Amino acid sequence: MTDDRLRTASEELRQASAATEDAEVQRRLYDQSDRIASLAAADEAPDGDTLMQHLHALGDLREATGGDVSERVDAALEAVRAVRDDGEN
Repeated sequence: MTDDRLRTASEELRQASAATEDAEVQRRLYDQSDRIASLAAADEAPDGDTLMQHLHALGDLREATGGDVSERVDAALEAVRAVRDDGEN
């Protein structure tokens, strides 16, 4: 069950990773991108706890970034929140 919102979040994070010059932040963004891409391609929808873990990690990354990178992290956060909110209904 592919979720386009999670694929979008993953792509935003890949682009953010490519745009940052901080090697540690770049690695963290890329890792989150990979993990979210795996969720997007999974047969089952992710559970709320897993999504919350990603939301917390993305919140930390948003605080560690600025400019275009931060905007891309925000876009990923919005997409993951939408998936989580749909799962709660």
